[in-house]
Amino acid sequence: MARIYIFKRFERFWHWSQAALIIVMMVTGFEIHGTYRIFGFEQAGIYHTTAAWILIGLWAFAIFWHFTTGEWKQYIPTTENLFAMMRYYAGGIFVDAPHPFRQTQLRKHNPLQRLAYLWVKLMINPLIWISGLLYLYYNEWPAVVAGLLTLEMVAFVHLVTAFMMAIFFVLHIYFATTGHTPLAHIEAMITGYEETEDDEETPAKA
Repeated sequence: MARIYIFKRFERFWHWSQAALIIVMMVTGFEIHGTYRIFGFEQAGIYHTTAAWILIGLWAFAIFWHFTTGEWKQYIPTTENLFAMMRYYAGGIFVDAPHPFRQTQLRKHNPLQRLAYLWVKLMINPLIWISGLLYLYYNEWPAVVAGLLTLEMVAFVHLVTAFMMAIFFVLHIYFATTGHTPLAHIEAMITGYEETEDDEETPAKA
């Protein structure tokens, strides 16, 4: 197995910070909806809003980083090996079939990962941003917005997209355990290095 440097330091910081903030928002969000009681409604609301603002700031800087470094190209959809990846995840992974995708510094994500991450970045994240901000500042809606939307509509969109994020979060954890060892991909997001069967790539410095 060869080790290649895949995930830069900011990517790892962004990944784990985002994960921690999403967990905080899921825990407090469920409490706000009355599922259980941990912090109390008012305190849960404060924690939820604070985590949301931090996450928005993190996302904004991540967008800037991706465009200034060119890493946004990692999320361009491709059909190359797309169906091979589908067959692999549908059955091949359970019979130890060879992985159809070779990870490199220029191709960090397989075709299905690109589609999933693009869906999160272009659909789920913006809907959570917009609905969350509309919900937070509903008393200050301009007349044109108030004439088109109701608070219930905004709350429903926010709830649906939050559940979509939660589903993605759970699936992401599952697929993170499907490397050559259950912790291989998780370790890569800590160290930055992935182990591959191809040693063509030369490790780069952080």
